[in-house]
Amino acid sequence: MIAIKCNNLEAEMKRIGKTRKDVADLINVSYSTVCSRFNGESQWLYTECVSIRDSWFPDVPLSYLFKRQ
Repeated sequence: MIAIKCNNLEAEMKRIGKTRKDVADLINVSYSTVCSRFNGESQWLYTECVSIRDSWFPDVPLSYLFKRQ
């Protein structure tokens, strides 16, 4: 499993007032699933990453928001 750090994503979310619950609603998964992904316990799907980026951060590279460890 490829480990993804979401520190940049969380910082950007904070700037625009988005929460993990907002992420869960956006990508249509449970809050606990989103927490597992942010904590590195499960993997993000590429389509989810693109959806988050396109919806809230269209000018930010995926590689910045979702950084490989």
